[in-house]
Formats: sequence, C-alpha cells, structure tokens
Amino acid sequence: MAEERTQRRLAAILAADVVGYSRMMGVNEAGTLTALKAWQRDIVQPLMTKHYGRVVKLMGDGVLAEFASAVNAVECAVNMQEAMAAANEGVPEERKIILRVGINLGDVIVEGSDLYGDGVNVAARLEAMAEPGGICVSDDAHRQVRDKLDIAFEDAGEHQLKNIARPLRIFRVRVGTMPLAPQPSLALPDKPSIAVLPFQNMSGDVEQEYFADGMVEDITTALSRTGWLFVIARNSSFTYKGRAVDIKQVGRELGVRYLLEGSIRRAGGRVRITGQLIEAATGGHVWADRFEGAFDDIFELQDRITDSVVGAIEPSLRRAETVRAWAKPTDNLDAYDLYLRGVHQIYVATHESLDAAIGFLRNAVTIDPRYELAKGYLALAYAIRDALGWTAPGDREEAIALARGAIGAADDNPTTLRVAGYALAYFADKTAGGSGGDFGTASAALNRALRLHPNSAQALHSLGFVHMWSGDTEQAIDCFVRAIRISPRDQEMGYMLHGLGTTYLMCHRNADALDAALGAVEEMPKNGSSRRVVIVALVRLGRLEEAREATARLLEIVPESHLASIKPPSRTPGFAEGFLSDLRVAGYPE
Repeated sequence: MAEERTQRRLAAILAADVVGYSRMMGVNEAGTLTALKAWQRDIVQPLMTKHYGRVVKLMGDGVLAEFASAVNAVECAVNMQEAMAAANEGVPEERKIILRVGINLGDVIVEGSDLYGDGVNVAARLEAMAEPGGICVSDDAHRQVRDKLDIAFEDAGEHQLKNIARPLRIFRVRVGTMPLAPQPSLALPDKPSIAVLPFQNMSGDVEQEYFADGMVEDITTALSRTGWLFVIARNSSFTYKGRAVDIKQVGRELGVRYLLEGSIRRAGGRVRITGQLIEAATGGHVWADRFEGAFDDIFELQDRITDSVVGAIEPSLRRAETVRAWAKPTDNLDAYDLYLRGVHQIYVATHESLDAAIGFLRNAVTIDPRYELAKGYLALAYAIRDALGWTAPGDREEAIALARGAIGAADDNPTTLRVAGYALAYFADKTAGGSGGDFGTASAALNRALRLHPNSAQALHSLGFVHMWSGDTEQAIDCFVRAIRISPRDQEMGYMLHGLGTTYLMCHRNADALDAALGAVEEMPKNGSSRRVVIVALVRLGRLEEAREATARLLEIVPESHLASIKPPSRTPGFAEGFLSDLRVAGYPE
C-alpha cells in the first residue's frame, strides 16, 4: 500500500478578527450576530472573489483566507479595512465592527479544504499584534509586496511570537494612497515624562481585562498628582492596547522618557500583577516588581496594588533622573539638572554634601527665579544642615523666606508644598503651637500636599516630623510606618527611619528606637543625628559599652561634633535634656 504523503503548498494567508467581539456579544448578542453576518456576506465574500482569494473558514468573529499571491492578499486586506471604515460611519461606537488583520506568506499543510501549519499560525499571531483597524504583515510577505503597491509600510522590528521558534520581523501597513510620512519625534517635556501602557491580560478572562484597565487608569491618575511628572493621558496610552509595541518607537510617538508596562494573571483565587519601568530611549529597565493578592475584593486589591506601584515608581524615577543629570557635562547644566544634582546631595547628608546641595540649588534658582520646586528644596537643605548642627548665619531667615514664597506660589504641586512645608515647620517658632504662625502655614501645606497626592511617602513622613515636633507621637508613628510601607525603597528612607526611631525614643520604646535608628544609619552611614539616636537607645537599654563604642565610631566620622553644637531631634519639653544627658553618659564630648 503506497505511503500517504502530506500535501503542502506555498500560500499567502490572511487572518482577520473582530476587536472586542466578546464585549459586543455581551451587550447585544442578536444585533452583533446580524452585523457580523452582513460583514461576511457584503464585504468579505465579494472581496475574496475580486482578489482571487479563497475563504478557508469563517468563524463567528473572524475569517481565515488563502491567496496565491501576497500582493492580492494585502490588496484585499486594505480594501476590507477601507470598506469597514465606510460601513462604520454614523454607527454608535459600541456597535462598530473594527478589524485586525494579519498576513503571512509561508508553507501550509493541506487537509481537504482546511489549512494547517506555521504558515497559518504566524498569520494568526500577526493578526493579534495588529492595531484596531490595522494590518500586520510578515517579513516574507512584505518582500513580495513592497514597490508593487501604492501602500506605505512601517517597520515594527523583530518580535518573538508565541509558539513560533524564531523571532520574526513585522511590518505594519498604513492604508492610503500616499507613502507614509516619517513620524516626527515629539520633543521631551522639561520635566520627567511617563506613559502607563495598557497591562496585558495573560489569561483572556474578561473580568481581569476590566480589572487591569481600571488599575492602569488609577496608576495614571495617581502619578499625575505628583506634580513633578509629565504624565500622558489614559486615552493616548490606550491606543496601544492589544498591540505588541516597540518601546523606543512608543517613546518617540508619545514624547516621553519612561514607559510603565505590565501584565496580569489569575490563578485560582489569586491575582499576580507584574510591572516594569523602562527608559524608552535605551530600552533599559529602571525598575521591575510583582504584586500578588486575593481576588475576593477586586477593588481593594486594585487600590493596594496601585499604591504599591506608584510608591515604588516615584523613587525609581527620581534615581534614574539623578543618574541622567550627573552623566551630563558640567558645562551644559540647566536649572533642572542643577536641581537634580542638589537634591541628590541632600540625601548624602554630610556637611560637604549639604553645602554642595545649597550651591547647586542656588544656581538653579538664579537661572530660573520662578523655579518654586528648587526654592523649596533649597529651604529643605538649610533645614537639614541646621538639624545636623552645621548651621550658618542667615540660614534660618533665608529658608523661611524661600519656603513661604514657594508655598504661596506652589498652587497644586504637592512636592513643592511638601519640601517647603517641612522646612517652614522646622524653622517655625513652636511657641505658637500647631495652630498659628508659620507652623500652622507649614502644617496646612503638608496636609494639602497629602490630599493632592495620597500615595506620597515623602509627604507622609514630612507630616510625621511635624506631628513628632508637636508631641503627637501616635500620629507621627502612623505617618512614618505608612510612608515606609508605601515606598520601601525610597531615597528618603534614612530620614523616615530616623524620624521613626526618634519618635520611639519619645515613647520609651527603646528597642524599637534602636532598630529603626540602625536602619537609618545603614541608609545614611555619615548622618550623625541617626547615630546619636542609636547611642541614646543603647544607653536606655543598659548597653553602656556598646553605647560608648557607637560614640567613638560617630566621632571618627564627625570629629568636630560636641554636645554644645547638637540640636536634639525633638522639641517636646524634657526630651532634649534627657537626650543630651544620655549622650553624656556614653562619653560624648562637651
């Protein structure tokens, strides 16, 4: 008996699919079926005849067709999309039939009237990658069609397709009679810019689709509240939904420096969200993480993950922007680069770094006298330098003037309100308590910053210091703990832990104070203030030898330090005396 041989042939395969078919069926099943049958009857069949194609199979929401020529297949796809655009005129948005089309030229296996093999699979993958109303073609199909049709193609680069062994170069067809004009790159804004792309649903579950879209919208809204970021609106970002995107191209098209993308997957009763922050120009990863939670309360989970993502992104963006600024030559610094360098030096927290920070920020304000954010950070640098015992004549007066002016001009910029509010609260005369004068203005500014940006760990911990200075230790601890939870990798973590440790000392929770202060020292090894909290906590725990060793280490780092120059970290009555007395017990020089 002769061995049965597999029949193969080379063919151009067209795969078309209706966007949002499941949603349309859920809204109006009967009307959707009627419209799809009309599309198949009035558009698909006539175009197949016109372009010498054969319908391999019709699905409820799509069509698979075969052509002997790639030119015929692409012409048919272009005519199909044009016909659908015309048919959709005047139709309500929710009832429009919008197609994605993929075309591949490849070897197929023939079984009766049906076709199988990679030639068909690649066409199906290309259809899934096409934008709504668009057409994607493989490299092989593109080589046969280019220069033969008055159609423009856009090179979308190489992509790894699901279950296809080798990466494939993809081209997007632009319907029209004129060649595609090069898309100009949008100029980057004068501050960090980001777009949150639609998250990919890895399971096809419609419920997860709504969840992912809602979370992306919440993340976009939360990031837009930061004030120091330029955030692309949701409607622009969602034009990339369902498409495999080239990160560099999207960055150029949207005019942003950073892109956030992610995916969602449900397994049983739990959901896993992954996210990654990418620098568009290089494709390099700035940050990546994953978050999990129970699906029982989908909205609570959405809020929690949104808070976590935003809290993690902010410090990652700030670090990335600082690295970028320090990479620039010193003869090409503008006000923004000087601001970034100044902020970076604040977090080093040494005498030299704070002097450098003040120099950078002063220059930034000189270049741009209306740079309120730089003024706020300059006031903050004065406050931190004073707190560490390195104050200079005139610092307090200049800081108060800067902070008052920045608060008055800040409008809805929560970052400016936060840094200026903290500095003003630090230097304010506490005799008026928390209700009047500069202290009241500062407290109001910090609370406003937090209302504008509820996910701001920086505003939370700044408000924590205000509560600490007021003696409201319970509120202070709550603010510090929440700030650390929201942004566990924050560049201000050292200050958060320092505030928490100090507040624990005020509550006589000495073991907790020691743990927090040791964490602050790990973050800021040269910060003498946090080391002093460690020393006092050790004394109060009866670990005098360790306290004396800690004092010796501190004096190696800050040899000029002595008791007369120290400003105790809390203004609560009685605290300063006890703090200085415990340092004296540990051998601190007078």
